[in-house]
Amino acid sequence: MKNDPRSHGLWEASAPPAPPTAALSGELDVDVAVIGGGFTGCSAALHLCEGGASVAVLEAEEIGFGGSGRNVGLVNAGMWVMPDDLPGELGDVYGERLLQLLGEAPSVVFELVERHAIPCEAERRGTLHCAVGPKGLDEVRERERQWRARGAPVRLLDAEETAAKVGTMAYAGALLDERAGTIQPLAYARGLARAAIAAGATIFTASPVIAATDERDVWRLATPTGVVRARSVVVATDAYGTGVFPQIRREQVHLPYFNMATPPLGDNVRHSILPERQGAWDTKEILSSFRFDQAGRLVFGSVGALRGGGQMVHRDWGRRALARLFPQIAGIDFEYQWYGQIGMTENSLPRFHRLGRDVVAFSGYNGRGIAPGTVFGRCLARLLLGEIGEADLPLPVTDPLPAPRRALREAYYEVGAQVAHLAGARL
Repeated sequence: MKNDPRSHGLWEASAPPAPPTAALSGELDVDVAVIGGGFTGCSAALHLCEGGASVAVLEAEEIGFGGSGRNVGLVNAGMWVMPDDLPGELGDVYGERLLQLLGEAPSVVFELVERHAIPCEAERRGTLHCAVGPKGLDEVRERERQWRARGAPVRLLDAEETAAKVGTMAYAGALLDERAGTIQPLAYARGLARAAIAAGATIFTASPVIAATDERDVWRLATPTGVVRARSVVVATDAYGTGVFPQIRREQVHLPYFNMATPPLGDNVRHSILPERQGAWDTKEILSSFRFDQAGRLVFGSVGALRGGGQMVHRDWGRRALARLFPQIAGIDFEYQWYGQIGMTENSLPRFHRLGRDVVAFSGYNGRGIAPGTVFGRCLARLLLGEIGEADLPLPVTDPLPAPRRALREAYYEVGAQVAHLAGARL
């Protein structure tokens, strides 16, 4: 996108075309305007239209341009925070409600994929959280205990079982989560958009909102070439939002994350690495993730930005790290390289905000945008349709507060990842 092969890489090269869209021209009146055409925005639009509302989506760039089209494609349940910690952060009611919603969220994603026949390489074979050393094993063991206490289908694997499922002896164990899986994320975002259009939504791309005016009974949203008037507004920009509601971006610290994809591997090699096609990531502070796409490319990622000196540092680290994990592909180069930004909140949990009269937003996915974005978009639709009240949401209303020392911390993450990867393939 925007003639930059490092923005969406393999996903742009392999996704089905986006549904035809154009920039907003003229004036339009709708029930709800959605700002942002990613997972949250397209899910909200789809469910609003299915509930009988008229909807216009205003996307500044292209469908799935932000984090929705750049991530590794793991459809996970829950968040990074340990399950038992959520009630302490949010209170018992919201904590348990959020856990239940996010525990069921992967099922919602895969059901939408099936119902709308979205071609997004969906694989519901689980994910593997791989333990690095004794500390990592303690972490995944505790996650298993906490999720199993809530009835989740998770299972702790020992080192031998992990090696059989991953294809390396590098890990002390792993947590297998059978709720989860993988998708081609940009293809999924485009498929949600196509489903929303089929349900009655109008999606405008290349249409950044440059002014938002509350005219008491409606909101007037202006783009460079048109105006939308709407009774309610959904702000679904998350970490990439810089327009008329910049509070969403300011409360998050950007953590850069890159992915690199090998050429399609031969059958013998593919059968020796992730033979059951789970997606995987590890417990390191500067984590690594890996999974296959449908064509047999191994997609490998970690923290870092592929710009400046970082492009060479992270590429070379990726080759060394892959060779240590999987010696059978030592020396292989990468066919695609791309990166984006993860929005991190102070407590590593998402937020629900009211940004004005009838202006609502979920944000702060902390690297877990696929399943949460999908179900939070549905929650916003139900709220605006009157099917649920604010007290029924999975998160309380909070005010967006700027993240302290945001610019300094973002620079630290980018430089720190380069330093760590320059040192070698850390396992």
